[in-house]
Amino acid sequence: MATGGRGAVVAMAAGSTLSSASVTLFLLLVLPRVSQAQTFFFSFRQPETCGHNQYFDISALSCVACGSNQRQDARGTSCVCLPGFQMISNNGGPDITCKKCPEHMKGVTEDGWNCISCPGGLTAEGKCHCPTGHILVERNVNGTLLSQATCELCDESENSFTVANALGNRCVRCEPAFINTSKSCACSEPNILTGGLCLSSTGNFPLRMISTARYGELGISFTSEWFAKYLQSAAAACWQSTKLKFIAASYDVRGNFLKWQTLEGGILQLCPDTETRLNAAYSFGTTYQQSCEIPVPKILTDFPTPTFYDVYLEYTDENQHQYIWAVPVLNLNLQHKKMFVNKDSSSGKWLLTRRIFLVDTLSGRENDLGSQPRLIRVATQISLSIHLVPNTKNGNIYPPLITIAYHDIDIKDPSSQSVKVSFSVTYEMDQGEAHVQTDIALGVLGGLAVLSSLLKTAGWKRRIGSPMIDLQTVAKFLVYYAGDLANVFFIITVGTGLYWLIFFKAQKSVSVLLPVPAQEKRFVTYVGCGFALKALQFLHKLISQITIDIFFIDWERPKGKVLKAVEGEGGVRSATVPVSIWRTYFVANEWNEIQTVRKINPLFQVLTVLFLLEVVGFKNLALMDSSSSLSRSPPSYIAPYSRILRYAVSSALWLVIGLIQIVFFAVFYERFIEDKIRQFVDLCCMSNISVFLLSHRCFGYYIHGRSVHGHADTNMEEMNMNLKREAENLCSQRGLVPNTDGQTFQIAISSQMRQHYDRIHETLTRKNGPARLLSSSGSTFEQSVKAYHTMNKFLGSFIDHVHKEMDYFIKDKLLLERILGMEFMEPMEKSIFYNDEGYSFSSVLYYGNEATLLIYDLMFFCVVDLACQNFILAAFLTYLQQEIFRFIRNAVGQKNLASKTLVDQRFLI
Repeated sequence: MATGGRGAVVAMAAGSTLSSASVTLFLLLVLPRVSQAQTFFFSFRQPETCGHNQYFDISALSCVACGSNQRQDARGTSCVCLPGFQMISNNGGPDITCKKCPEHMKGVTEDGWNCISCPGGLTAEGKCHCPTGHILVERNVNGTLLSQATCELCDESENSFTVANALGNRCVRCEPAFINTSKSCACSEPNILTGGLCLSSTGNFPLRMISTARYGELGISFTSEWFAKYLQSAAAACWQSTKLKFIAASYDVRGNFLKWQTLEGGILQLCPDTETRLNAAYSFGTTYQQSCEIPVPKILTDFPTPTFYDVYLEYTDENQHQYIWAVPVLNLNLQHKKMFVNKDSSSGKWLLTRRIFLVDTLSGRENDLGSQPRLIRVATQISLSIHLVPNTKNGNIYPPLITIAYHDIDIKDPSSQSVKVSFSVTYEMDQGEAHVQTDIALGVLGGLAVLSSLLKTAGWKRRIGSPMIDLQTVAKFLVYYAGDLANVFFIITVGTGLYWLIFFKAQKSVSVLLPVPAQEKRFVTYVGCGFALKALQFLHKLISQITIDIFFIDWERPKGKVLKAVEGEGGVRSATVPVSIWRTYFVANEWNEIQTVRKINPLFQVLTVLFLLEVVGFKNLALMDSSSSLSRSPPSYIAPYSRILRYAVSSALWLVIGLIQIVFFAVFYERFIEDKIRQFVDLCCMSNISVFLLSHRCFGYYIHGRSVHGHADTNMEEMNMNLKREAENLCSQRGLVPNTDGQTFQIAISSQMRQHYDRIHETLTRKNGPARLLSSSGSTFEQSVKAYHTMNKFLGSFIDHVHKEMDYFIKDKLLLERILGMEFMEPMEKSIFYNDEGYSFSSVLYYGNEATLLIYDLMFFCVVDLACQNFILAAFLTYLQQEIFRFIRNAVGQKNLASKTLVDQRFLI
């Protein structure tokens, strides 16, 4: 090692790393040779260790005391005057001079050189303090110091949109995110303030905030404060700025280039509107429609000379290189060989151009260019159409196309003339594959519907006891097929609607676009066909229900005899005590009441769906934009509705609310509050009345209501005693078969049984019928009463196995029979009673046809809405038709019930 003076230091600096022993040796050899004036080592100090009245001298690397009336500045490397003192001179470090401010001017200016009177309080640094939103003004525009500072409020109105900057000394324009979202400098609800940005809640806002950072290589994860503050806003800003970037090169009438400009701000939109609504035209995936009527004087004022535009689409390739693509123009007014070639449906004949203008008020001037034009030409229709590349996953599109139509206006009375103009942006994709998938589904499900209808027709043939295939059989098959095909159309339309709703609204990278109105025609046709077929099925069920045969079997027997006066003879004779008819009337009235009982509340259904659509805002999911928000702020653009999405949203809500009601009705209401179907069966048993019901010629239902106590026409004390005995199992069970509880049955009766029933029934319903008993002749009434007792006796004896030639037996249905809804065994010699624990007699009531009613009401609601685009009107008409059909069902059902059971219709309420 060299030991001679400065060269040793250089050698050491340029040499390799030394050990601690070598460094020690170097210091021992070199430092003694350095003069005492050259000090190379100091006491090590950090700036933070300096006191409040000291500053860190960066040259001496030590703490140095500040002068009088001074303290350490914010950085700690120099001194400043204490609050209430102004600077007189400043040469850096402690070399400053401070002077105390007078009592009437205790404040110090922001630069610290002057004393000033403050309008309010002081800050900790002795400067003037202004309220939030105000800026501090200490000098005139020319720099002259004011004797008293002022606090000026920044103008946050629409004319300025300014707020105080971070220093509070200047009014600056608000953040664009605040202006664009809320049209103000405040981020008010329902907008969301996050990461310093004001974001609309109507956009694709990421509600979940991810703030955990994971470092897999180290196996460490923790909450990142940066992510917590800014990641959510960064993601939302990216999602909300998906826009198509169109730019235009503008030229004057002489062909001189004017400037490049973006189309945002309404460059091609003649209709005036807010900037937010105008710029929504270029938000990708948002179908845009704008139309208005503009007075001719405004056109003449705003467009003294035409401006021409060449429109380009700006895009970036995979290597982040920026390019522009010239957007072609389809001018519908263009003529070639005296033909409007651009109006042809074949694109191969089109002649595309590049340059457009909005208004031409120049070429229509006569004699003098300074005079009012005799004729002006206006672009009354401008449409920008964008087609998605098939099977794309990243939103690839074909080059956009501008379609424009001009209209010539003859200027006669400008003050009374106006021009209708429109601007639209449409997004399309090839629907061929979707149509193929729909056709396949329609074919498969339609085939299954044919099979289902054939099975129903076969079951119906067996239930009417007719093996012949006739015209009635064909008609019945068509009716069944109409109902099944209606369900097919319903499944396809709801599935299609939900597909577009889910995949269009939930996609992050564009892969599907909504069908345009012209492409929705097939869907609307399916909905219309489904509704028409479902209406036919509903009417068929309604007619079937009001034409059933029903009879109430009274098991009550007379209690002894009474003396009865003989009219005309003046004497008395003993007679059997008549059985009261009031129990039969009571049961008949209860049957009449449950005819239109449903598993849902129709009014609640309609009002809840309407509330969710109109108040909660589910209808906003049907807008033709990419937002899945349920609310829209008033300043934002509201896209037109998609008929497919309206159908999907309303169908989904209707089904969900309906299913919730059905589940609630079955699980809670019927179990803990009221079960009207089972209560009716109990009422029959308490009244000693059975119900014999035929929905088909040889098929129907039987409710066994024979009292286990032998009679029901008794006093309160005996009735309570009977109920107590039954509760304590001190009597036999209610079932038709001894020691069983089975009271409800499906019955398949033999032809002989049916013929005997018809002979008695014909006498019962002969001539005027029971509705006019008071005006009928005595003989007719007596015949009807006799027929009633004959039918009651016959059915009672039939149930008691009295008629061996018309006997029956009881069995369980096979599982396959339950699934197919038909019976494999024909009732040849004996009738068959099938145990029925599911109370399937409700199939002749509204109660047992809830699925049909729910779908019919849903499709009625949707068809009305598709026709008028009004949920409120659709809800009103849906409820109105429900009430009308319910009234018809009750009225006709009462008349049929009265005619079949000899019950006076006036007792049915």
